[in-house]
Amino acid sequence: MRWKRKRRIYEIAPEEIFLDSSNLPEYDSRQFEGRVERPVATRSIFTVGVVFTLVVCLFGYRAFNLQVAHGDTYASISNNNTLKHSLVFATRGLMYDRTGRELAWNEAQIATGTATSTATFALRKYSAFPGLAHLIGFIQYPRSDAKGSWWREEYSGVSGLELSLNDRLSGQNGSTMVETDAHNHLERSDIVSPPVGGEDITLSIDADVQSKLFTLLSQHARDMHFVGGAAVIMNVETGEILAMTSFPEYDHQAFTDGNSAVVRAASLNTDSPLLNRAVAGAYTPGSIVKPIFAAAALNEGIISPDKQIISVGQISLPNPYDPSNPSIFRDWTVHGAIDMRTALAVSSDEYFYTIGGGYGGQKGLGIQKLDEYAQKFGLGKPTGISLIGEVAGVIPTPQWKAQAFGPNDPWRIGDTYHTAIGQYGFQVTPIQAVRYVAAIANGGKLLTPQLIASSTPQSVSVGIPDTDLEIVREGMRMAVTSTRSDATVKFFNIAGIQLAAKTGTAQLGYRNESMNSWSIGFWPADHPKYAYAVVLEKAPAGTASGAAPGMLPFFQWLIANHPEYTH
Repeated sequence: MRWKRKRRIYEIAPEEIFLDSSNLPEYDSRQFEGRVERPVATRSIFTVGVVFTLVVCLFGYRAFNLQVAHGDTYASISNNNTLKHSLVFATRGLMYDRTGRELAWNEAQIATGTATSTATFALRKYSAFPGLAHLIGFIQYPRSDAKGSWWREEYSGVSGLELSLNDRLSGQNGSTMVETDAHNHLERSDIVSPPVGGEDITLSIDADVQSKLFTLLSQHARDMHFVGGAAVIMNVETGEILAMTSFPEYDHQAFTDGNSAVVRAASLNTDSPLLNRAVAGAYTPGSIVKPIFAAAALNEGIISPDKQIISVGQISLPNPYDPSNPSIFRDWTVHGAIDMRTALAVSSDEYFYTIGGGYGGQKGLGIQKLDEYAQKFGLGKPTGISLIGEVAGVIPTPQWKAQAFGPNDPWRIGDTYHTAIGQYGFQVTPIQAVRYVAAIANGGKLLTPQLIASSTPQSVSVGIPDTDLEIVREGMRMAVTSTRSDATVKFFNIAGIQLAAKTGTAQLGYRNESMNSWSIGFWPADHPKYAYAVVLEKAPAGTASGAAPGMLPFFQWLIANHPEYTH
């Protein structure tokens, strides 16, 4: 009984002793004030422990199953399945000529490589039209190493417009996550970022016109034993290039395809087929600079267009060092009394010696003015055409001579005479030549050459009134229409096109054993729309048929096949 009594006795906790029921109203029951905390029940702790033990056992069993019981199987799957970040190559932009002909396009192929690096990209293809290689250029493809890693992820333009327009043509590559199994079977492919194709570009050129220009001129050059040449046709109002070709040319499709034999042969060819002579070939211009200096003389007021100078076939200057051996500056023939228009038509050296350096009572421009006006017409500096590798050329000056030959060889009046007829150290490119002819034809706007169709024209003024330039245009037209026996391009007087032109022959070599031949001009003569410049490079001195005769078959073809360009 005592034991049972003891079991019924409950101890009183201190908090129960001090819990005063009279203070209960002062407690905030929502904050659990006045309530006694009780210990967690043993049953609850036991339940939590059981659940935790079950979870640990479950994960332990799963880990044992993966790592021990089937470890070899799952390890094999892990090793054989591959998850790789793969490129999705952007499609390179296409190039079209002004009529919509495709000049450069893409043909999809599969790039060979390892199982994890195989990716689809397009092969670049080019038109079979001849004469386009230097303008269009070529590319290099993306490349991967032996392990399949792409060390060049982009198409890379190497020359021509493929190089200068590379940013616009390239686009932006995309990427995917690709999972393959041990047999290279695709398990999953998720696009991470889609590719963005390159921009399609329409050029200003007419491929048919350019190819015929190339074919006819290059054949004429071979027949006359010229090393090479170049030709450019420009719209005189917009600066758009209708045709621009250089010869000999190379096989830009073979260069893109990586044909090592073709690449090696072209690289070793002494005729330099890789040189784009239209923009990177600098040539002694000869008489084609005379229109510039005629306009300069008129603008400076040193001579009137109607004043006649008597051409006797040469100018003779006393030699202070050897009076018995005067300095002789010869003309190519005796022309008699000639004014400025006639001097341009017959290409009189004697007339331009006189207005260039002065002779007798006639004041000359002098070398500083010759330099100034050559620069006004864009010589001695790049034209701004969108092709890499353009050269600036040279305008002979006393400063240039001092650098080239040293201070002990001073500038002489004979140097001024030779500069006035485009000889001595003068160097110009065909693109510079066509640009200044266009400025004469359009009334004095020096245009930036454009190779993209519908480009906004860009120009600066040469600062010469059109009334003076009109005299020059009339002289160039007389070279075609004059009945004089010494008129230089009478064979251009053909039906179907009104040409105004000027020829130039530049002597080369220590003994003048070689020559360059130039022809420049514009048409229609009464309202010019197109200008042209052609150079044939280095034939034996005395070669009778040069650049102008080489252009005649082209103009006849243009009349018959593209009359829209003749008027």
